[in-house]
Amino acid sequence: MSKAIVLNDKFENNGEVTLPASYADINSHNLYLYVKSYLTSLRANTARVKNRTEVRGGGKKPKAQKGSGGARWGSKRSPLFVGGGQVFGPTKRNYNLKVNKKQKALALSYALNAQAENGSLFVTDSVKVESGKTKDGLQVLNKLNQRDTLVVVDTIDEKTYLAFRNIKNCYMVEKQEVNAYIIAAYHSVLIEKSVLDSLTKEA
Repeated sequence: MSKAIVLNDKFENNGEVTLPASYADINSHNLYLYVKSYLTSLRANTARVKNRTEVRGGGKKPKAQKGSGGARWGSKRSPLFVGGGQVFGPTKRNYNLKVNKKQKALALSYALNAQAENGSLFVTDSVKVESGKTKDGLQVLNKLNQRDTLVVVDTIDEKTYLAFRNIKNCYMVEKQEVNAYIIAAYHSVLIEKSVLDSLTKEA
């Protein structure tokens, strides 16, 4: 069973908390499918070309049907000519991939378990920086000694947000914004205990 590291109010190691045993049996393919679906949903989907029916012009036959010794030209909108329509070019399409609720929950559980297995899931009662100063927020992250950190809180207060917002390798989200992709995208996660309990209960 994977264990998350519990931190005290000074963000120092204060024990461990065990994640549900069922998390270890979740197939990683659930996370793969969710991440694939999440990334495709972010695509702009604006790539588009005009085919020969949409290109402007081409009403008049460019040259006589016979007598030139060359091929017959019916319209300047033909894909054969510069400025003509495009053949098999990109058009608007549906990239969305359906992932059901159960798979989303499994993906999130797997992502949390993977962070715990790596020793990079940190749990604390509350993440608050009363001063609102970036240097104080940085001190919190330095104690974790991680490459980058996702901070997950129940509700973001203004002072704590100000303390973390300018730190390059840190991102703060509220409980309702958490998903498997964002958990897996960071090398470590600092999460409030109430939020973790809620996520594990829902799973």
